[in-house]
Amino acid sequence: MGKMMKNKNSENTSALSLLTIFRVQARYSKQNTTDVKQHQTNFAALLRPAAIVLPLGLLLFVSCVSMREYESLQSQYNQAVKGWNLSKQELQELREENAELVRQGQAMTVSLSDMTAARQECEATVASINRSYAALQLRYDTTMENFMQQLTGKNRDLSKANKLLDQRTRELNEKEKAFAQKEKQLLAQQRELEAQGKQLEQRNQAAAQALQATERELEDLRTSVAKALTGFADKGLQVETKNGKVYVSMEDKLLFAPGSWTVSSKGVEAIKRLAKELEEHTDLNIMVEGHTDNDAYHGSTAVKDNWDLSVMRATAIVKLLLKEGPSIKPERVEASGHGEYAPKRPNSSAANKAVNRRTEIILTPKLEDIMEILRPKE
Repeated sequence: MGKMMKNKNSENTSALSLLTIFRVQARYSKQNTTDVKQHQTNFAALLRPAAIVLPLGLLLFVSCVSMREYESLQSQYNQAVKGWNLSKQELQELREENAELVRQGQAMTVSLSDMTAARQECEATVASINRSYAALQLRYDTTMENFMQQLTGKNRDLSKANKLLDQRTRELNEKEKAFAQKEKQLLAQQRELEAQGKQLEQRNQAAAQALQATERELEDLRTSVAKALTGFADKGLQVETKNGKVYVSMEDKLLFAPGSWTVSSKGVEAIKRLAKELEEHTDLNIMVEGHTDNDAYHGSTAVKDNWDLSVMRATAIVKLLLKEGPSIKPERVEASGHGEYAPKRPNSSAANKAVNRRTEIILTPKLEDIMEILRPKE
């Protein structure tokens, strides 16, 4: 009997140990609901013999064991009850954990379904992306091929442009050198021009002074000629200064008879006075001009018209000047005839025609000194 009770206690102890093992395994196997249910079935099978043995053990214990053994068995029984209660509590916890695992399993099933759908969607997206990638790759390859062709063409154009740029650069450098040389030349010319400008300014000032002196001399000459010819003013003689020259104008009534080129006695007297005055001015050029009106002249000699008449009258005055002024150099004297083509007034009246019929003695100062002043120095 004692041996039997001992075996029963061993079975109870083994049952408690198995319960503990199943509890630990179930706790660390939450992800597998089927294993938990199997552990619960095995544990219930182990408890059924213990439920039969415990009352029988108590009966045998009353009749066969001593008090000491009874107390020992009582202690073991209490421990077994305590273990049973703990096992019940742990079983409840396992049931709750099992329910939680079931819920988690269902949630995981739903999540797995969602993940499966998401995976399928992702796979479809990946397939679409792959197709798009293939299309983009094709476009990229085509674009790159076109780009490379264009780049090759651009490189050729760039090479040509670089060659042209090099050529233009060389030309520019040559032009810059030529420009620099030209600039040096221009600077030298500018300095030369500045020096010439200063010289020209000095010559201009000297020439201006010389011209002023000449103008004073002309005015003195006009005054002296007018004084020498005093008494002839009312006989058609006029002395004036014009354009840097002294004009001695004598009408035909003072010098010539109509149609004649022989100088009258009054004209000879006037030319004598003028010749004496001109002998004192050796730096003058003398121009004698003959003029007529527009009345036609018909001569029977070599003098045929107004051209001839005007020249003959001018020549007669020149000869008389040289005769009465022997110191006057002939190379200073010149005779010319203008006929009717240089009138002072329109030939519209007898008075105007009388003015146009004239002989002009033009006295011009020699300007060689002034021209020498203005002439650039070599």
